[in-house]
Amino acid sequence: MPFMSRKMKNSLFGYLFIFPALIGFLLFYAWPAGRAVGISLTDWNLLSEPYYVGTDNYVDMLEDDQFWNGLKLSAYYVLLNIPLQIMLGLFLAVAMDRLTKSLFVKAAILLPYLLSNVLVALVWLWMLDPILGIVNSLISFFGLAPQAYLGDPDQALISVAAINIWRHMGLCAMLFLAGLQTIPKYLYESASLEGVTEFQMFRKITLPLLRPVMVFVLVTSVTGSFQIFDTIAVTTAGGPLDSTRVIVYYIVQNAFSFYKMGYASAMSVTLCMIMLAYTLLQMHIMRASESDLN
Repeated sequence: MPFMSRKMKNSLFGYLFIFPALIGFLLFYAWPAGRAVGISLTDWNLLSEPYYVGTDNYVDMLEDDQFWNGLKLSAYYVLLNIPLQIMLGLFLAVAMDRLTKSLFVKAAILLPYLLSNVLVALVWLWMLDPILGIVNSLISFFGLAPQAYLGDPDQALISVAAINIWRHMGLCAMLFLAGLQTIPKYLYESASLEGVTEFQMFRKITLPLLRPVMVFVLVTSVTGSFQIFDTIAVTTAGGPLDSTRVIVYYIVQNAFSFYKMGYASAMSVTLCMIMLAYTLLQMHIMRASESDLN
């Protein structure tokens, strides 16, 4: 390709590299999303031919108390899950960056994330069993009363959040660790010579320079938490007393238990729009495309 400039060649090779991922995105994300929009305008029970109903599903959704309750529970779950998950992940990342380079430690921290959600949920379902579970045995040893955990409407969603914090904080730690390793060490050395304390360096150097990674972790963690399903399906099945019937669980129920695929698609499209708006807002507020290293 002698007639092409260096810039054009680099662009061409760049597009060739992303082409496989682009095909996967179009086939497994863009096309199903467009299909969901079309289905959301129909009444379809999966057994007969769908027929067009326009925006009726969206009107019904706005008047559905269970839909709003599912959104509220999902938002509450995010508030329970994300702050502690990110704080623990950041703490582990800083500890690994300062104290150890051991691959074994990194693998041990990341291991829970590598296990399947269903396996993790089953293990914790047994551990949190109010009668036979090891957690109640441990707290009883210290003289505390046994708890129902997943069987208590007031504790069920908190317990699910704790399970997923344990599973995902290792991934957050690895992402933060990768970000920490891009920060030039001379910044810390210069600050140390000026008598700056560790906490001040963390606040004035580490956090600002981790902002792009923080945005990525926040966006992916929040959108992922709003899609929580498998842990709830295994441990609580939306109960007790609908206390864990989050929005995605309610969507799946409508699609495959109540055979209201059109209505479920309408809720899915709405949730997608909410997550898209959140992502754009979060990236704008935290200036995701900028880096303080430049």
